[in-house]
Amino acid sequence: MSLDKENKTEQAKYPITDQVLEALSVTKRACEELLVESEWLTKLARSEATKTPLRIKLGLDPTAPDIHLGHTVVLNKMRQLQDLGHTVIFLIGDFTSMIGDPSGRNATRPPLTKEEIAVNAKTYYQQASLVLDPSKTEVRYNSEWSDPLGARGMIQLAAKYTVARMLERDDFTKRYRSGIPISVHEFLYPLMQGYDSVALKSDLELGGTDQKFNLLVGRELQKEYGQEAQCILTMPLLVGTDGVDKMSKSKNNFIGISEAPGEMFGKLMSISDDLMWSYFALLSFKPLSDIAKMKDEVLLGRNPRDFKVALGQEIVERFHSASAAEKALEDFNHRAKGGIPDDIPEVSLTGAPLGIGQLLKQANLVPTTSEAMRNLEQNGVKIDGETVSDKSLKVNAGTYVIQVGKRRFAKVILT
Repeated sequence: MSLDKENKTEQAKYPITDQVLEALSVTKRACEELLVESEWLTKLARSEATKTPLRIKLGLDPTAPDIHLGHTVVLNKMRQLQDLGHTVIFLIGDFTSMIGDPSGRNATRPPLTKEEIAVNAKTYYQQASLVLDPSKTEVRYNSEWSDPLGARGMIQLAAKYTVARMLERDDFTKRYRSGIPISVHEFLYPLMQGYDSVALKSDLELGGTDQKFNLLVGRELQKEYGQEAQCILTMPLLVGTDGVDKMSKSKNNFIGISEAPGEMFGKLMSISDDLMWSYFALLSFKPLSDIAKMKDEVLLGRNPRDFKVALGQEIVERFHSASAAEKALEDFNHRAKGGIPDDIPEVSLTGAPLGIGQLLKQANLVPTTSEAMRNLEQNGVKIDGETVSDKSLKVNAGTYVIQVGKRRFAKVILT
């Protein structure tokens, strides 16, 4: 029996109820693409009729120690499906991280070491649990089934996919045509991610739009292993605070979910009015009808800042608390009027006189001295309210209130 006929038989067997249609609507909210929608509808109907939860998979490689709001786009979707009663699998790619995902890259990505992966993985699930319900989340590591494969198993897996199909992947094709090297191990990444779906018997796999090829490989491998093919759901990539590139720590346009409430709120207030609507669609839990009403109010003349404040407070409350969200707003308004927050961190440093670049770095106001120099060039540094731009400045012993940008403050006691 063909897959199409089999699917139609399944559809006829299980009724499409209002609850099933509502689950489909929840699945599709703000998504980029759902493949194949008719198959997912059948899975939902069968799940409801048989009271068997579907298995929803999300894999994340711990390439950095922290999760930012861009990661939560798919985590939010996982939580929505979890609330419908389905089993969500938070898959930590400790094995695939050692290969390195080439998605969207024009060069080979350096693989991580086991030690780097172990350090990063420690915080991943803890932070993801701020979105997912830990009591209803299955946590897995793909080394569980990838390590035992061995060389023989890897060769047998590789035999199930052709080079021609690998080269259908856009970034591989561009690199091949441009003469940019493609290492053989990069072909293994989509194969191993696809094999995860086989090992977990997933019904649906989620990912960003840049993961579509990898997700489709999983679907095809499941067929090769005699399983029902998973459906795939891609979510848009969240644009970073710069309004240009996707949110990324390497681009320094991210909002970390473990950042301090004031920092998180300030970054959300800094995004453009146009970008705000994308953030509402992908990050907010408000009904789409409410978001549509907000847009209408802005068209009628209401200040979009009002809704940006609401977005900022919703996000800060989710990852901190309602009181933290209120305090973040108070501090933001205070700073907007030229004030200094009441609860700025106090830092004690030694080595006076200390170069301004080192001082800013050691006070944790910038990650690097080069970032300090950039802020000085842009007149983004103030000491006791006075703008400083001299990169060669040596700061003598004393107590100073230092500000970098609009949101970073520290009381520095230098001796």
